[in-house]
Amino acid sequence: MAVLSVNPTRMELTNLKRKLTTARRGHKLLKDKRDELMRRFLDLVRRSRVLREEVEEAIKNANAHMAVARSVMSDDALEAALLLPSQKMTIELETQNIMSVEMPVFKGEFSGAPEADLPYGFAFTSAELDSAVHEMSSLLPKMLELAQLEKSCHLLAGEIEKTRRRVNALEHVMIPQYEETIKYIQMKLDENDRSTTTRLMKVKDMMIAAALNPQQ
Repeated sequence: MAVLSVNPTRMELTNLKRKLTTARRGHKLLKDKRDELMRRFLDLVRRSRVLREEVEEAIKNANAHMAVARSVMSDDALEAALLLPSQKMTIELETQNIMSVEMPVFKGEFSGAPEADLPYGFAFTSAELDSAVHEMSSLLPKMLELAQLEKSCHLLAGEIEKTRRRVNALEHVMIPQYEETIKYIQMKLDENDRSTTTRLMKVKDMMIAAALNPQQ
């Protein structure tokens, strides 16, 4: 690992030691954040998988009911029955901050006729159509929740990747560079101290020799 381009002085050594301490503390905090993000991500993935299976099963059942309704009703009658919905749905988007990630929160509200009311009469429609409509109506909140979970998983995955890159940069680049540079400066300072000590010893020996032989 290459050392940083710095002057090998004691002041620089002190600054690098302070930066190394900060980098190690930041590395630990980022690792803890990454681990917690992974825990939350895996929890959301498990919930999303279970909910997706429920949604897909409900859609399959609704499609089966609709297929039977199409077989016993004419296309015109089916289109007329579903032409005017009795309910309207509005979706509000809010956000929730989880570990610096803005997670979406979808809220759906129905307005209009009660949920049990169907937008058509029963004289020319099939009971299978009723089942399909009720199935899809009850499915909408789950679909909203599934969309919220999957979007949250996507956002968490992006934050995990960014955090992982920062952890790796600190662990494999910055911290080793600081350590190597500190070792290099310490070695240079020790070398300078030894040189200074050697010069002082030589000067001392010369002064002693001059004192013992004043006429030379």
